[in-house]
Amino acid sequence: MTTTPENRVFGKRARQHVIILASGERIRHMTVRPWMAALTCCLIGVFSIGYLVATCYLVLRDDLIGATMARQARMQYEYEDRISALRAQVDRVTSRQLLDQQVVEEKVEKLLEQQMALSSRDGRLGSLIDRAESSGIDSDAVTGSVPQKTSRADVPGGLRAIDGLLGKPADRQAESSALAYAPANETVADRADRLFSKVTLSLKDIERQQYERIHAITGEADETADAIEGILAKTGVRVEPHKQAVDKEAVGGPFVEPEPGNRFDISLSELDLALQRLEQVRGTALNLPYANPAEGKPITSYFGNRTDPFLGRLALHAGIDFRSGIGGEVRATGSGTVTMAGPAGGYGNMVEIDHGQGLTTRYGHMSKVLVKVGDRIATGDIVGLSGNTGRSTGPHIHYEVRRNGQAIDPMRFLNAGEKLSHYL
Repeated sequence: MTTTPENRVFGKRARQHVIILASGERIRHMTVRPWMAALTCCLIGVFSIGYLVATCYLVLRDDLIGATMARQARMQYEYEDRISALRAQVDRVTSRQLLDQQVVEEKVEKLLEQQMALSSRDGRLGSLIDRAESSGIDSDAVTGSVPQKTSRADVPGGLRAIDGLLGKPADRQAESSALAYAPANETVADRADRLFSKVTLSLKDIERQQYERIHAITGEADETADAIEGILAKTGVRVEPHKQAVDKEAVGGPFVEPEPGNRFDISLSELDLALQRLEQVRGTALNLPYANPAEGKPITSYFGNRTDPFLGRLALHAGIDFRSGIGGEVRATGSGTVTMAGPAGGYGNMVEIDHGQGLTTRYGHMSKVLVKVGDRIATGDIVGLSGNTGRSTGPHIHYEVRRNGQAIDPMRFLNAGEKLSHYL
Protein backbone atom coordinates (compact mmCIF):
# COMPACT_ATOMS: atom_id res chain seq x y z
CA MET A 1 0.00 0.00 0.00
CA THR A 2 1.39 3.23 -0.99
CA THR A 3 1.07 6.29 1.02
CA THR A 4 0.28 9.47 -0.32
CA PRO A 5 2.39 12.46 0.64
CA GLU A 6 -0.39 13.81 2.70
CA ASN A 7 -0.55 10.62 4.70
CA ARG A 8 3.10 10.69 5.30
CA VAL A 9 2.88 14.18 6.59
CA PHE A 10 0.01 13.28 8.78
CA GLY A 11 1.91 10.42 10.40
CA LYS A 12 4.94 12.51 11.50
CA ARG A 13 5.28 13.89 15.14
CA ALA A 14 5.34 17.65 15.58
CA ARG A 15 8.64 19.12 16.66
CA GLN A 16 8.88 20.61 20.25
CA HIS A 17 10.45 23.99 21.10
CA VAL A 18 13.73 23.80 23.02
CA ILE A 19 15.44 26.63 24.94
CA ILE A 20 19.25 26.19 25.02
CA LEU A 21 21.28 27.91 27.80
CA ALA A 22 25.06 28.07 27.34
CA SER A 23 27.53 29.14 30.01
CA GLY A 24 31.11 28.62 29.02
CA GLU A 25 31.56 24.97 28.15
CA ARG A 26 28.37 23.99 29.96
CA ILE A 27 25.26 23.78 27.81
CA ARG A 28 21.78 23.23 29.15
CA HIS A 29 18.48 22.99 27.36
CA MET A 30 14.91 23.13 28.49
CA THR A 31 11.95 21.90 26.51
CA VAL A 32 9.06 24.32 26.45
CA ARG A 33 5.79 22.46 26.79
CA PRO A 34 2.61 23.95 25.47
CA TRP A 35 0.91 23.84 28.83
CA MET A 36 3.74 25.92 30.33
CA ALA A 37 3.14 28.65 27.83
CA ALA A 38 -0.58 28.50 28.52
CA LEU A 39 -0.05 28.69 32.29
CA THR A 40 2.34 31.65 31.98
CA CYS A 41 -0.14 33.54 29.86
CA CYS A 42 -2.90 32.86 32.38
CA LEU A 43 -0.85 34.15 35.32
CA ILE A 44 0.13 37.30 33.46
CA GLY A 45 -3.47 37.90 32.59
CA VAL A 46 -4.62 37.40 36.21
CA PHE A 47 -2.02 39.83 37.61
CA SER A 48 -2.84 42.39 34.96
CA ILE A 49 -6.53 42.18 35.64
CA GLY A 50 -5.91 42.43 39.46
CA TYR A 51 -3.66 45.47 39.04
CA LEU A 52 -6.21 47.18 36.83
CA VAL A 53 -8.98 46.41 39.31
CA ALA A 54 -6.95 47.73 42.30
CA THR A 55 -5.95 50.88 40.42
CA CYS A 56 -9.53 51.56 39.43
CA TYR A 57 -10.65 51.01 43.04
CA LEU A 58 -8.09 53.42 44.44
CA VAL A 59 -8.86 56.00 41.83
CA LEU A 60 -12.52 55.75 42.48
CA ARG A 61 -11.99 55.73 46.34
CA ASP A 62 -9.69 58.80 46.79
CA ASP A 63 -10.96 59.25 50.39
CA LEU A 64 -8.74 56.36 51.49
CA ILE A 65 -5.64 58.18 50.31
CA GLY A 66 -6.79 61.35 52.08
CA ALA A 67 -7.43 59.43 55.29
CA THR A 68 -4.00 57.87 55.12
CA MET A 69 -2.34 61.23 54.53
CA ALA A 70 -4.39 62.81 57.36
CA ARG A 71 -3.38 60.00 59.71
CA GLN A 72 0.27 60.53 58.83
CA ALA A 73 -0.06 64.28 59.36
CA ARG A 74 -1.77 63.71 62.71
CA MET A 75 1.01 61.38 63.84
CA GLN A 76 3.60 63.97 62.82
CA TYR A 77 1.78 66.71 64.72
CA GLU A 78 1.50 64.54 67.84
CA TYR A 79 5.20 63.77 67.63
CA GLU A 80 6.05 67.46 67.31
CA ASP A 81 3.73 68.34 70.21
CA ARG A 82 5.39 65.71 72.38
CA ILE A 83 8.83 67.09 71.55
CA SER A 84 7.64 70.64 72.38
CA ALA A 85 6.20 69.48 75.72
CA LEU A 86 9.42 67.70 76.64
CA ARG A 87 11.44 70.76 75.64
CA ALA A 88 9.20 73.01 77.75
CA GLN A 89 9.56 70.63 80.70
CA VAL A 90 13.34 70.71 80.36
CA ASP A 91 13.23 74.52 80.23
CA ARG A 92 11.08 74.62 83.38
CA VAL A 93 13.43 72.30 85.23
CA THR A 94 16.46 74.31 84.14
CA SER A 95 14.79 77.58 85.11
CA ARG A 96 13.80 76.17 88.49
CA GLN A 97 17.36 75.00 89.10
CA LEU A 98 18.74 78.39 88.15
CA LEU A 99 16.20 80.12 90.38
CA ASP A 100 16.96 77.77 93.29
CA GLN A 101 20.68 78.39 92.83
CA GLN A 102 20.12 82.14 92.75
CA VAL A 103 18.04 82.00 95.93
CA VAL A 104 20.68 79.84 97.64
CA GLU A 105 23.44 82.21 96.60
CA GLU A 106 21.50 85.20 97.94
CA LYS A 107 20.99 83.42 101.26
CA VAL A 108 24.66 82.51 101.43
CA GLU A 109 25.60 86.15 100.83
CA LYS A 110 23.29 87.24 103.64
CA LEU A 111 24.76 84.66 105.99
CA LEU A 112 28.28 85.72 105.07
CA GLU A 113 27.39 89.37 105.69
CA GLN A 114 25.93 88.44 109.08
CA GLN A 115 29.01 86.37 109.91
CA MET A 116 31.35 89.20 108.92
CA ALA A 117 29.30 91.58 111.06
CA LEU A 118 29.66 89.23 114.04
CA SER A 119 33.41 88.97 113.45
CA SER A 120 33.78 92.75 113.32
CA ARG A 121 31.70 92.98 116.48
CA ASP A 122 34.14 90.60 118.16
CA GLY A 123 36.95 93.07 117.47
CA ARG A 124 35.00 96.05 118.80
CA LEU A 125 33.80 94.08 121.79
CA GLY A 126 37.32 92.80 122.49
CA SER A 127 38.72 96.31 122.93
CA LEU A 128 35.94 97.13 125.39
CA ILE A 129 36.58 93.88 127.26
CA ASP A 130 40.24 94.84 127.60
CA ARG A 131 39.17 98.20 128.99
CA ALA A 132 36.81 96.47 131.41
CA GLU A 133 39.58 94.17 132.66
CA SER A 134 41.95 97.11 133.11
CA SER A 135 39.17 98.91 135.00
CA GLY A 136 38.97 96.14 137.57
CA ILE A 137 35.79 94.37 136.37
CA ASP A 138 35.46 90.88 137.81
CA SER A 139 37.22 88.49 135.44
CA ASP A 140 34.37 85.96 135.74
CA ALA A 141 31.93 88.55 134.41
CA VAL A 142 34.27 89.46 131.57
CA THR A 143 35.50 86.05 130.40
CA GLY A 144 32.64 83.81 131.52
CA SER A 145 31.27 83.09 128.06
CA VAL A 146 32.65 85.63 125.65
CA PRO A 147 32.03 84.27 122.17
CA GLN A 148 35.15 83.68 120.18
CA LYS A 149 35.68 84.77 116.59
CA THR A 150 33.87 82.54 114.15
CA SER A 151 34.84 81.09 110.81
CA ARG A 152 32.97 79.25 108.07
CA ALA A 153 34.12 75.92 109.50
CA ASP A 154 32.95 76.83 113.02
CA VAL A 155 29.29 77.17 112.09
CA PRO A 156 27.34 73.93 112.63
CA GLY A 157 26.19 72.45 109.32
CA GLY A 158 28.95 74.40 107.67
CA LEU A 159 28.70 77.07 105.05
CA ARG A 160 31.06 74.72 103.22
CA ALA A 161 28.22 72.21 102.94
CA ILE A 162 26.08 74.93 101.39
CA ASP A 163 28.92 75.60 98.97
CA GLY A 164 28.63 71.94 98.01
CA LEU A 165 25.00 72.50 97.05
CA LEU A 166 26.10 75.35 94.80
CA GLY A 167 28.75 73.25 93.13
CA LYS A 168 31.59 75.21 94.68
CA PRO A 169 34.81 73.60 95.97
CA ALA A 170 34.18 72.42 99.52
CA ASP A 171 35.25 69.94 102.09
CA ARG A 172 33.28 66.90 100.93
CA GLN A 173 33.66 65.21 104.29
CA ALA A 174 32.01 68.17 106.02
CA GLU A 175 29.30 68.24 103.38
CA SER A 176 28.56 64.52 103.64
CA SER A 177 28.44 64.67 107.42
CA ALA A 178 26.08 67.66 107.31
CA LEU A 179 23.75 65.92 104.84
CA ALA A 180 24.10 62.35 106.13
CA TYR A 181 20.66 62.27 107.68
CA ALA A 182 18.88 63.93 104.74
CA PRO A 183 15.79 61.99 103.56
CA ALA A 184 16.14 60.25 100.23
CA ASN A 185 13.26 62.23 98.66
CA GLU A 186 14.54 65.59 99.91
CA THR A 187 15.12 68.15 97.20
CA VAL A 188 18.10 70.46 96.95
CA ALA A 189 15.91 73.42 97.96
CA ASP A 190 14.62 71.58 101.04
CA ARG A 191 18.14 70.55 101.97
CA ALA A 192 19.40 74.10 101.52
CA ASP A 193 16.55 75.49 103.66
CA ARG A 194 17.39 73.03 106.42
CA LEU A 195 21.07 73.98 106.33
CA PHE A 196 20.26 77.68 106.27
CA SER A 197 18.02 77.27 109.29
CA LYS A 198 20.83 75.55 111.24
CA VAL A 199 23.43 78.15 110.28
CA THR A 200 21.07 81.05 111.03
CA LEU A 201 20.23 79.64 114.45
CA SER A 202 23.94 79.18 115.19
CA LEU A 203 24.75 82.78 114.21
CA LYS A 204 21.83 84.07 116.26
CA ASP A 205 23.10 82.08 119.24
CA ILE A 206 26.52 83.73 118.86
CA GLU A 207 24.84 87.12 118.60
CA ARG A 208 22.77 86.39 121.71
CA GLN A 209 25.94 85.49 123.64
CA GLN A 210 27.50 88.77 122.57
CA TYR A 211 24.50 90.75 123.82
CA GLU A 212 24.45 88.84 127.10
CA ARG A 213 28.15 89.50 127.65
CA ILE A 214 27.79 93.19 126.82
CA HIS A 215 24.89 93.56 129.24
CA ALA A 216 26.77 91.62 131.93
CA ILE A 217 29.88 93.80 131.61
CA THR A 218 27.76 96.97 131.49
CA GLY A 219 25.91 95.95 134.66
CA GLU A 220 29.16 95.01 136.40
CA ALA A 221 30.74 98.35 135.42
CA ASP A 222 27.73 100.30 136.71
CA GLU A 223 27.68 98.33 139.97
CA THR A 224 31.42 98.84 140.50
CA ALA A 225 31.15 102.56 139.75
CA ASP A 226 28.21 102.89 142.15
CA ALA A 227 30.14 101.08 144.87
CA ILE A 228 33.23 103.26 144.43
CA GLU A 229 31.13 106.44 144.37
CA GLY A 230 29.38 105.33 147.56
CA ILE A 231 32.71 104.80 149.31
CA LEU A 232 34.03 108.15 148.07
CA ALA A 233 30.84 109.91 149.19
CA LYS A 234 31.42 108.72 152.77
CA THR A 235 34.72 110.60 152.76
CA GLY A 236 33.10 113.73 151.37
CA VAL A 237 34.42 113.31 147.83
CA ARG A 238 31.97 113.81 144.98
CA VAL A 239 32.72 112.55 141.48
CA GLU A 240 31.57 114.92 138.74
CA PRO A 241 29.66 113.21 135.91
CA HIS A 242 31.59 112.75 132.68
CA LYS A 243 30.63 115.24 129.98
CA GLN A 244 31.99 115.79 126.53
CA ALA A 245 33.35 119.26 126.05
CA VAL A 246 31.39 121.09 123.34
CA ASP A 247 32.29 124.59 122.21
CA LYS A 248 28.86 126.04 121.51
CA GLU A 249 30.40 129.17 120.04
CA ALA A 250 32.12 127.26 117.19
CA VAL A 251 29.57 124.73 115.96
CA GLY A 252 26.84 124.75 113.31
CA GLY A 253 25.29 123.04 110.29
CA PRO A 254 21.84 122.19 108.91
CA PHE A 255 19.48 120.13 111.02
CA VAL A 256 19.40 116.47 110.01
CA GLU A 257 17.37 113.78 111.74
CA PRO A 258 19.59 111.45 113.78
CA GLU A 259 20.54 108.12 112.26
CA PRO A 260 18.69 105.18 113.78
CA GLY A 261 21.23 103.12 115.68
CA ASN A 262 21.06 99.35 115.65
CA ARG A 263 20.74 97.34 118.79
CA PHE A 264 24.38 96.27 118.91
CA ASP A 265 25.74 99.80 118.47
CA ILE A 266 23.41 101.07 121.19
CA SER A 267 24.59 98.31 123.53
CA LEU A 268 28.23 99.11 122.79
CA SER A 269 27.54 102.82 123.39
CA GLU A 270 25.96 102.01 126.75
CA LEU A 271 28.93 99.82 127.66
CA ASP A 272 31.37 102.54 126.60
CA LEU A 273 29.58 105.11 128.76
CA ALA A 274 29.57 102.71 131.71
CA LEU A 275 33.30 102.08 131.32
CA GLN A 276 33.99 105.82 131.00
CA ARG A 277 32.13 106.42 134.23
CA LEU A 278 33.98 103.57 135.95
CA GLU A 279 37.35 104.82 134.69
CA GLN A 280 36.51 108.30 135.96
CA VAL A 281 35.57 107.21 139.47
CA ARG A 282 38.56 104.82 139.61
CA GLY A 283 40.84 107.63 138.49
CA THR A 284 39.41 109.88 141.17
CA ALA A 285 39.91 107.20 143.82
CA LEU A 286 43.47 106.48 142.67
CA ASN A 287 44.42 110.16 142.79
CA LEU A 288 43.00 110.83 146.24
CA PRO A 289 44.79 109.81 149.48
CA TYR A 290 43.27 106.42 150.22
CA ALA A 291 46.51 104.44 150.66
CA ASN A 292 48.49 103.81 153.84
CA PRO A 293 51.69 105.89 154.27
CA ALA A 294 53.32 103.22 156.46
CA GLU A 295 51.88 99.84 155.52
CA GLY A 296 52.18 97.33 158.37
CA LYS A 297 53.24 99.92 160.97
CA PRO A 298 51.18 100.16 164.18
CA ILE A 299 49.28 103.37 165.02
CA THR A 300 50.45 105.02 168.25
CA SER A 301 48.13 108.05 168.31
CA TYR A 302 44.81 108.74 166.58
CA PHE A 303 43.14 111.92 165.33
CA GLY A 304 41.28 114.09 167.87
CA ASN A 305 41.71 115.71 171.26
CA ARG A 306 44.44 114.24 173.49
CA THR A 307 46.78 115.27 176.28
CA ASP A 308 49.69 117.18 174.79
CA PRO A 309 52.92 115.21 175.54
CA PHE A 310 54.88 118.45 176.11
CA LEU A 311 52.37 120.71 177.88
CA GLY A 312 50.34 118.08 179.64
CA ARG A 313 47.00 119.67 178.73
CA LEU A 314 44.26 118.89 176.24
CA ALA A 315 45.10 119.64 172.61
CA LEU A 316 43.93 118.61 169.13
CA HIS A 317 46.03 116.02 167.39
CA ALA A 318 45.47 116.89 163.71
CA GLY A 319 46.58 113.54 162.30
CA ILE A 320 47.62 110.02 163.22
CA ASP A 321 51.06 108.70 164.21
CA PHE A 322 52.66 105.45 162.99
CA ARG A 323 55.49 103.82 164.93
CA SER A 324 58.55 103.67 162.69
CA GLY A 325 62.25 103.66 163.37
CA ILE A 326 64.58 106.21 161.88
CA GLY A 327 65.01 105.63 158.17
CA GLY A 328 61.67 103.93 157.56
CA GLU A 329 60.05 104.56 154.16
CA VAL A 330 57.26 107.14 154.01
CA ARG A 331 55.00 106.64 150.97
CA ALA A 332 52.51 109.01 149.32
CA THR A 333 48.91 107.97 149.93
CA GLY A 334 47.70 109.44 146.65
CA SER A 335 48.97 111.06 143.46
CA GLY A 336 49.49 114.78 143.37
CA THR A 337 51.99 117.66 143.34
CA VAL A 338 54.47 118.50 146.10
CA THR A 339 53.67 121.96 147.50
CA MET A 340 56.06 121.92 150.47
CA ALA A 341 59.24 119.95 151.17
CA GLY A 342 61.53 120.87 154.06
CA PRO A 343 61.54 122.14 157.66
CA ALA A 344 58.14 123.36 158.88
CA GLY A 345 58.21 124.30 162.59
CA GLY A 346 56.75 121.66 164.87
CA TYR A 347 56.41 119.23 161.90
CA GLY A 348 60.19 119.09 161.58
CA ASN A 349 61.04 117.96 158.06
CA MET A 350 57.68 117.84 156.31
CA VAL A 351 56.28 117.09 152.86
CA GLU A 352 52.88 118.39 151.75
CA ILE A 353 51.13 117.03 148.62
CA ASP A 354 48.13 118.58 146.87
CA HIS A 355 45.75 115.88 145.52
CA GLY A 356 43.10 118.14 144.02
CA GLN A 357 39.48 118.69 145.08
CA GLY A 358 40.82 120.68 148.04
CA LEU A 359 42.55 117.65 149.60
CA THR A 360 46.16 117.77 150.83
CA THR A 361 48.27 115.38 152.91
CA ARG A 362 51.19 116.09 155.22
CA TYR A 363 54.02 113.80 156.32
CA GLY A 364 56.02 115.12 159.31
CA HIS A 365 59.02 114.46 161.58
CA MET A 366 61.01 112.89 158.72
CA SER A 367 64.75 112.40 159.01
CA LYS A 368 65.22 113.01 155.29
CA VAL A 369 63.09 114.53 152.52
CA LEU A 370 63.46 112.84 149.13
CA VAL A 371 61.30 115.14 146.98
CA LYS A 372 61.20 118.82 146.12
CA VAL A 373 58.44 121.36 145.52
CA GLY A 374 56.75 120.91 142.13
CA ASP A 375 57.47 117.19 141.81
CA ARG A 376 54.61 115.09 140.45
CA ILE A 377 54.05 112.17 142.83
CA ALA A 378 52.20 108.90 142.19
CA THR A 379 50.48 106.79 144.79
CA GLY A 380 53.05 104.70 146.67
CA ASP A 381 56.09 106.83 145.78
CA ILE A 382 58.61 107.29 148.62
CA VAL A 383 58.66 110.95 149.67
CA GLY A 384 61.07 110.66 152.62
CA LEU A 385 62.40 108.65 155.55
CA SER A 386 60.87 108.55 159.03
CA GLY A 387 62.67 110.30 161.86
CA ASN A 388 62.37 112.34 165.06
CA THR A 389 62.60 115.95 163.86
CA GLY A 390 60.42 118.82 165.08
CA ARG A 391 58.08 118.57 168.03
CA SER A 392 58.38 114.81 168.61
CA THR A 393 59.03 112.53 171.55
CA GLY A 394 60.46 109.66 169.43
CA PRO A 395 60.93 108.42 165.85
CA HIS A 396 57.56 108.03 164.12
CA ILE A 397 55.57 109.14 161.08
CA HIS A 398 53.01 111.91 161.52
CA TYR A 399 50.32 111.80 158.81
CA GLU A 400 47.56 114.37 158.20
CA VAL A 401 44.72 114.77 155.68
CA ARG A 402 43.29 118.28 155.13
CA ARG A 403 40.33 119.51 153.10
CA ASN A 404 40.56 123.17 152.14
CA GLY A 405 43.16 123.61 154.88
CA GLN A 406 40.97 122.07 157.59
CA ALA A 407 42.32 118.89 159.25
CA ILE A 408 40.02 115.81 159.01
CA ASP A 409 40.36 112.33 160.40
CA PRO A 410 42.74 110.31 158.13
CA MET A 411 41.12 107.06 159.33
CA ARG A 412 38.08 107.81 157.17
CA PHE A 413 40.33 107.63 154.13
CA LEU A 414 42.31 104.62 155.36
CA ASN A 415 39.10 102.66 155.99
CA ALA A 416 37.75 103.73 152.61
CA GLY A 417 41.02 102.64 151.03
CA GLU A 418 40.65 99.13 152.41
CA LYS A 419 37.18 98.89 150.86
CA LEU A 420 38.39 100.38 147.58
CA SER A 421 41.26 97.91 147.32
CA HIS A 422 38.76 95.30 146.10
CA TYR A 423 37.77 97.54 143.16
CA LEU A 424 41.11 99.20 142.44
